[in-house]
Parts: sequence; structure tokens; C-alpha cells
Amino acid sequence: MTKSPSAGVSVWDIPVALALLTRLPLPQLPDAAFARQSRAAWAYPVVGLIVGGLAVLTGWLALALGLPVTAAAGLVLLVQVVVTGAMHEDGLSDTVDGLWGGHTRERRLEIMRDSRTGSYGILALICGMGLRWVAVSGLLALAPGAVIAAAVLSRGFMPCVMAALPHARSDGLAHRVGRASGATAVAGLLLGLVLALAVGGWVVLVPGLIAALAAAALTLIARVKIGGHTGDILGATQQVAEIVLLLGLLAMI
Repeated sequence: MTKSPSAGVSVWDIPVALALLTRLPLPQLPDAAFARQSRAAWAYPVVGLIVGGLAVLTGWLALALGLPVTAAAGLVLLVQVVVTGAMHEDGLSDTVDGLWGGHTRERRLEIMRDSRTGSYGILALICGMGLRWVAVSGLLALAPGAVIAAAVLSRGFMPCVMAALPHARSDGLAHRVGRASGATAVAGLLLGLVLALAVGGWVVLVPGLIAALAAAALTLIARVKIGGHTGDILGATQQVAEIVLLLGLLAMI
């Protein structure tokens, strides 16, 4: 590993990824580290490992205290939301609002930037959280590693979208982070797959393939409707992939 902020893999990449994708208290990072934001995208699955691990640990403790599995699953989701600041859920709601609520590229981007949430976005959040709650309730006691695997691999698709699509607008968080290279995208996807297999087992492969298709479909829709990606599209990719992974794992375990 190198400490260079401009090339290769840096010791700062994981802290930078954590600073971008979570609200965890971190030591102050040097300004030079944030020049690597797009290169640090390979570490997004590591963020998923930490977020998923903290959430599942909370679920285990809840089960050990005698809480029913549905309550424990709710706490798993609550920890994920708190640790990430609900940024992926926000991306999902804004994406659904914008892509389905506007008739032109400009109007869709305008809706996605609006802090207000429309009916499409509200329904997306209800359905997304509901499906995750059901799936985590079914997996937590039997295969907790599968819950972590879904958190890990779903974040491995994000750098792929960053590399596949240009920026849809000339400002915003995604533009500040930058566009990931093909090498960074491949590294992130492979790391996500390896970590997901390590914690979830080979059963992850088929749901992972289906989740990849879902992420590719969302990428194609974003290209057609807004001509690129935004931070909201990346958050929606993570959410859609995680939902598909959780449901697929639930069906197979």
C-alpha cells in the first residue's frame, strides 16, 4: 500500500470511504486524502462490512435479551439508518421521485434535488424498508452473515455505476467525489464479492447475480432518463441491490 494521495491504493482510502458513506465519528483526515475520493470507491464494500456488522451485532444482542426477531430486525435497520445518516434511503426516494415524476431530463434532475419527498418517493421508502424488514426478520436468527453480505455486496455495485455513467450534473456530491476508473470499479466489485462470500457463503452467488442485473437495469434507466449518475442514483443502486440480495438469500436459505 502507498500513502500517495494521487495514485494506487492509499491507507486513507477506507477512512475516506467511511467519511463519505457514514456518520461515524472519525479522526480529522488530511485535506489531501479527500483528493482521492473517487479512487477510494474500491473501499465501499468495507464500509458495508462495518455498517452491516454493527447492525447485526445489535440484532444478536436484542435476540439474546429475549426480544422477538421482528423487533431485533427493526433494530438492525435502525442501526443502518443511523450509521449511514439514511443517505442511501434518501437517494432511493429522490431517484424514484425524479425518474418517474418528471417528463424531461431537466425536470427530473430538479425534482431529485428538491428536499421535499413526493408520493413516489414515500411509497419507495415504505416498500423498501418493509421488504428489508421482512427479509432481515427471516435471516437474522438463521443466517446473520447473509444480512452482512447484502450490506457488503450492494456497496460493491456503486463504483461500477460511477465508472459506467458520466455525471448527470456539473455540481453536487457525486460531481465533487469524481468519476471512478474502470480499475477502481472492478476492484470494488471483486472485493465486495470476496467479502460477501466470506461472511455469507456460496449461497450469495445467485442472489448476487440477480442484484447485479437489477443494478445494471437502474444504470440503464438513469442513462436514458438523466444522461448519467448523481449521488441519489448511487444511493438507489445500493438500496435496490440490497433488497434484491436480501430477498434472494431469504428464498435460498
